[in-house]
Amino acid sequence: MSTQEQPQRQTAPDRPGRQRDAFFDNAKYLAIVLVAMGHSWEPLKDDSRILEAAYTVVYSFHMPAFILISGYFSRSFDMRPDRLKRLITGVAVPYVLFETAYPLFKNLVTGSHEDISLLDPWYLTWFLVALFVWRLTTPVWKLMRRPLPVALAIAMLATVSPDIGDDLDLQRVLQFLPYFVLGLCMKAEHFQLVRRRWVRIASVPVFAAALAFSWWAVPRMSTGWFYHRDSAQELGAPWWCGPVMTLAMMGCSLALTACFFAWVPGRKTWFTALGGGTLYGYLLHGFLVKFGDYRGWFEHSWLHRPLGEILVTVLAAAAVTVLCTRPVQRVFRFAMEPRMEWAFRQDAAGLARERHRQREKVSA
Repeated sequence: MSTQEQPQRQTAPDRPGRQRDAFFDNAKYLAIVLVAMGHSWEPLKDDSRILEAAYTVVYSFHMPAFILISGYFSRSFDMRPDRLKRLITGVAVPYVLFETAYPLFKNLVTGSHEDISLLDPWYLTWFLVALFVWRLTTPVWKLMRRPLPVALAIAMLATVSPDIGDDLDLQRVLQFLPYFVLGLCMKAEHFQLVRRRWVRIASVPVFAAALAFSWWAVPRMSTGWFYHRDSAQELGAPWWCGPVMTLAMMGCSLALTACFFAWVPGRKTWFTALGGGTLYGYLLHGFLVKFGDYRGWFEHSWLHRPLGEILVTVLAAAAVTVLCTRPVQRVFRFAMEPRMEWAFRQDAAGLARERHRQREKVSA
């Protein structure tokens, strides 16, 4: 590497395709831990108002934070053959495999006869459908002068359209779209703004206020709003509540997401390396949660007490941590990141770029 290129490589570590930034790996790991904790709380929260309040707060920002990061790292996506190939092998193929595996797993454990349908995302696989659609439309959003207002308008319209149906979980795809588009619009300096000391301090009362409000809202508000998978009418509200709630919840979600990013360490930690395996943890922890649900483990009365809820939370965090490790990635790489060279034509331009990169490594 020439002396002119070296400083540029060091000053832009967060750019897609460049050196990994510890902050984003830390954020992805912590977000996926919150996802696993939230799923482990679902069978327990009905018996605890405090737990349901915490569940509501976590669900208001954990997926928006994850989606925003996904959008940020999709900024360089275009229709280049090698990137389309990675989209197919890294998103579409895992969707097909896990959309098939989850119903088969349920049939095996419970003896049921769950149908396999690639059009009806099962449990966690909706995110893969959404990511595929969002990333495929990235060039369109990059062409627009004001992409975020357009995405927000689409999300608002989706909340008043009960006829969209459940195919490919399009309600979620459309209602979460603004967070992805916001990630596309963000730059590295935007993340630096929320990592200041005063933001870190201010985030403490903000989260405290969010918990207090959630505790008050538990008997007064449906948690269905936080899933973003139904229209206002399907949630028993008048149609005009959909756009209003979209704006209100996006404001709350972004505020809590900013507080979450303020607490994420920017240095390398013991869990930084796990940030590269968050998709493994996301898709695989669902089997553990569902197995416990099918076997009735969550029905034990002692688990519905504070110590039991804490134990379940710790176990969920530990399990998803293990599922993000390198050994697990090596075992399940065939499903998450299959090479599938046999399925694609050779890309002459891609081969030339690969040879150029190899020459650069040798010269460096």
